Amino acid sequence: MIEPLTDGHGRRFEYLRLSLTDVCNFRCSYCLPDGYRKQAGLPANLTVPEIRRLIGAFASFGLWKVRLTGGEPSLRRELPEIARVVADVPGIRTLAMTTNGYRLAERAAEYAACGITALNVSVDSLEPARFAAITGHDRLHEVLDGIAAAREAGIGQIKLNSVLMRGINDDELERFAAFVTERDLTLRFIEVMRTNDNPAFFARHHLAGAQIAERLEQAGWQRLPCAAGAGPAVDYAAPGGRGRIGIIAPYSRDFCASCNRLRVSARGKLHLCLFGDAGIDLRPLLQDDDQHAALLARIAALVRTKAPAHRLHEGHSGGTPHLASIGG
Repeated sequence: MIEPLTDGHGRRFEYLRLSLTDVCNFRCSYCLPDGYRKQAGLPANLTVPEIRRLIGAFASFGLWKVRLTGGEPSLRRELPEIARVVADVPGIRTLAMTTNGYRLAERAAEYAACGITALNVSVDSLEPARFAAITGHDRLHEVLDGIAAAREAGIGQIKLNSVLMRGINDDELERFAAFVTERDLTLRFIEVMRTNDNPAFFARHHLAGAQIAERLEQAGWQRLPCAAGAGPAVDYAAPGGRGRIGIIAPYSRDFCASCNRLRVSARGKLHLCLFGDAGIDLRPLLQDDDQHAALLARIAALVRTKAPAHRLHEGHSGGTPHLASIGG
C-alpha cells in the first residue's frame, strides 16, 4: 500500500461510492419526479474490467469500503459479476449497496453470495399509499419483504434510508422509531438537498435535521460516537438499546469537516464532492493494467484539490442535475 489518500485539508479517504448506472425505475418526488429520461449520445457505463482497475487503484491507497449506487444499481445486468470482482480486490473489507429494494426479496441470497455485506434500502414512508405517492410505485410491502429476506440471507448491516420532507413524511417519526426498535434496525433520516432541478420542491419541503434530533433526544434517544469508516450520519440509540436512528444533515455546521468519501460516476468520472461543479474523467486510464501508476498519480493529484466544503448554504449545488446522476 502507498501513502493514504488525503486532501489538502487533512481529510483521509477510505470510502468510495461507485455508481453502476444513472437509470432508475422509481419516480421519487425529491429526485426524479418525472422518471428517468435517457440522454442521447452518452458513453456506455464502465465495463467490469474497467471497474476492477478502478477499485484496485483506490484500494492501493488503503481505501477499504465500496458502496455500489445508481440510479438503481440492481438494474445493471452485470451487478452480480461486478460485486464479485469488487469484493475480491485485495484490501476491500466492506462491499455495500444502496437500493430502492426492487426485486430484493428474490435476489437477496444472490447478493450475499456475491460478496455484498451491507445494504441501504430506501423507505420514505411506512404508509403504503404515501410510499406510492412519493416513489410512484405501490411496492412498500415488497420492499419490506426484501429487507426481511436480506436479513435471512445473512447480510449483516442493513439500514433504511428515508428522505425527510416537511409536510410529507415528517409526521412519521414515532412510527419509524417503533418500527426500528421492534426489528432492531437502523434508519437514516436524510435532509432534502437542493439540486439543479428541484429548487421549488426544496423550498417547500426542506426540514432541518436538528429538529428531528431534538425530538429524538426529548424521547430519550442517546447520541452515539462516530464509528470508524462511518458516513456523515449522527446516530442515536433507542432508550431500550434496540434500534438506531441516524440523521444526515448536509446543511448543518461543519458537515464537510469529516468527509471520508469520494464518488465515481457510472461512466468513470471522479466527483470530489456530490455538489462539485464537474467530474474529472478517469476512464482513459482504465483501459489496461499498464496505466496503473498513471492512474494512481492522477487520483492522488485530484484528491489534493478537493474543496474544504460544499456551497449549499449559498444556494449553489454545483453541476449535480439530480441525486440519481452520481449516486447521491
